[in-house]
Amino acid sequence: MTFCIAITRRVLVCAVLASTPIWAQAQSIVMSSTTSTEQSGLFAHLLPAFKKASGLDVKVVALGTGQALDMARRGDADVVFVHDQVAEEKFVADGFGLKRLPVMYNDFVLIGPKADPAGTKGKDIVAALAKLSASNTAFVSRGDKSGTHAAELRFWKMANLTDQKGSGYKECGCGMGPALNIAASSGAYVMADRATWLNFKNRADLAILVEGDQRLFNQYGVMVVNPAKHAHVKQADAQKFVDWITSAAGQTTIADYKIGGEQLFFPNVNK
Repeated sequence: MTFCIAITRRVLVCAVLASTPIWAQAQSIVMSSTTSTEQSGLFAHLLPAFKKASGLDVKVVALGTGQALDMARRGDADVVFVHDQVAEEKFVADGFGLKRLPVMYNDFVLIGPKADPAGTKGKDIVAALAKLSASNTAFVSRGDKSGTHAAELRFWKMANLTDQKGSGYKECGCGMGPALNIAASSGAYVMADRATWLNFKNRADLAILVEGDQRLFNQYGVMVVNPAKHAHVKQADAQKFVDWITSAAGQTTIADYKIGGEQLFFPNVNK
């Protein structure tokens, strides 16, 4: 529909209105999530399928898990999709989330130079960290309160090396992609989630050195932000995302995401 306004007798300004009523246009929700779900390419695969099913757009803000939860606590997100179960359960217990549901999992891996100067290669993450500490080998920690950072700190604690990480240990305060870039350019070791690693192009001389340890299990969960804390939260629309991602259709879409034939995430809502 077109309407025109006469500014002067010689000037006519016209505009075209969208034929679709405003109320019928796509609505959106804000999701605070982790850098791993974004940088792995999962959301680029997942969200178009959700929009097709629901008509809803999802605006993703990718942060470390700790920051993503803080964003939701401030009421700046409608739904949270992260990977630090202890922190997620506290988020719900403190009244900021309605309910936590498991969605999918993959694993953490220790990345380092192919030559492995610290001799870490194997399946024991605790033994690997002990070797890095003893040799003062360069190690890049995300240092950003992300789920990956929280897991890394747990592993140092398991090794009784919380305060003895070695002189090569440096925190970058950055996301997974930048941390991998730093490791690639400096020949350092780094803890990463497998999905981001598989989607990482600038590998240089890096390779997976430690994998397969059951302690490297990496679970993801989803929560609707509690509207009792922030009345503007779009609870109904956020719940649509939770219902879809935990449905057979959503879980199949997760399983279908692969790079080079390798599945990045494994749905486990019912396990």
